Amino acid sequence: MAHSVADASDFDGRRKPVRQALGVSAFGMNQYDSPPGFEGRAHDELDSGQEEVYVPLAGSGYIRIDEEEVDLEPGRYVFVPPQPTRQVVAGPEGLSYLVVGSQPGAYSPRE
Repeated sequence: MAHSVADASDFDGRRKPVRQALGVSAFGMNQYDSPPGFEGRAHDELDSGQEEVYVPLAGSGYIRIDEEEVDLEPGRYVFVPPQPTRQVVAGPEGLSYLVVGSQPGAYSPRE
């Protein structure tokens, strides 16, 4: 299979389905661009069983994991297992972030 390239500017709307655009099948991956103060949907991943990693790209905000608020800023990575409720809230300058998800055990590290 040939490589593929996707640019965030090619997508309309807040959610950018990067995984789909690239043809990735090993894990899920979406970019979200939230305006200042935007509150994402509170949810868990019990139905999908996915673990998620939140990767802030630009701006700031926080992710509420159950009742704890964890700051999101570029250079910080936040892992969330399937069970907790999570909700991302954008800061005063907005927040762009990537979410990578997969079911536990899907990855086998190289020896």
